[in-house]
Amino acid sequence: MPRYRFPEPPARLITPRALVMDRRSVMAGLGAAGLMAGLPGSGRADTLAAEPWPGSATDEITSHEVATGYNNFFEFGTAKDDPARHAHTLRTDPWRITVSGHANAPGEIGIEDILSGFDLEERIYRLRCVEAWSKVIPWIGFPLRDLLARFDPTSDAKYVEFETLYDPAQMPNQTGDDIDWPYREGLRMDEAMHPLTLLAVGMYGEVMPNQNGAPIRLVVPWKYGFKSIKSIVGIRLVSERPVSSWEARAPREYGFYANVNPQVRHPRWHQATERRLHDGGRIATQMFNGYEEQVAHLYDGMDLTENF
Repeated sequence: MPRYRFPEPPARLITPRALVMDRRSVMAGLGAAGLMAGLPGSGRADTLAAEPWPGSATDEITSHEVATGYNNFFEFGTAKDDPARHAHTLRTDPWRITVSGHANAPGEIGIEDILSGFDLEERIYRLRCVEAWSKVIPWIGFPLRDLLARFDPTSDAKYVEFETLYDPAQMPNQTGDDIDWPYREGLRMDEAMHPLTLLAVGMYGEVMPNQNGAPIRLVVPWKYGFKSIKSIVGIRLVSERPVSSWEARAPREYGFYANVNPQVRHPRWHQATERRLHDGGRIATQMFNGYEEQVAHLYDGMDLTENF
């Protein structure tokens, strides 16, 4: 795997993989408070600090080999091993993100400047991710809201729209018609500002692998994985709800919200159970992927079978 000038943190800020993989060692070495230091908040979000591994305290961490070798990243192919085989063509240095729309201070920012204000030593989040299969990954990152605050969103910013790099020379499957490229995703503003909504720049104590969304990607753990857009180059603060790529492609199958809800059947398969990649077994799918206590209040009064 190529090594990048950025976003690889200095060596002193990288937690050794052995510690990340050993929950007791992490807890003893850093302390629960340190692990959750990147999840500040108020109201219900404060309860996050009491649980060092929110929503996944009893889950086994997915092996590094599986997490980096079995992926959905359609820009590099549709087979699960295509991203690992083809993503070496992605160049992540230099890398800049443009933040536009309803902001008092819109502009462009480089990955180095994005990370300059964060102590990554305290930014390790062990979070579940689910599609038709589930992983538990120790991400390195920071809350999306911390970056948005730098651009000072206005009161007209009701949604956040994200866009992936579009460059078929680097992402060869963008010459196909699987999706109307570039890939786009969106969140409601309150979802984007929740402390569990992360921008991840690494995993397993290492810089983010290309196939997992280098150099910076979204992680929204209570939603299905297709909401967690990879290789982000554009963020727009908008007043109208954006149409995400999979919603545009197949609106009957992929709704805008994409919250994990085992009571809603996908048109082509059931969602009551999920397959764990680390052992191939199946377990019951949890509402909001196990984060119901932290995020259910965001959807009070909504019909979650209609708004799927």
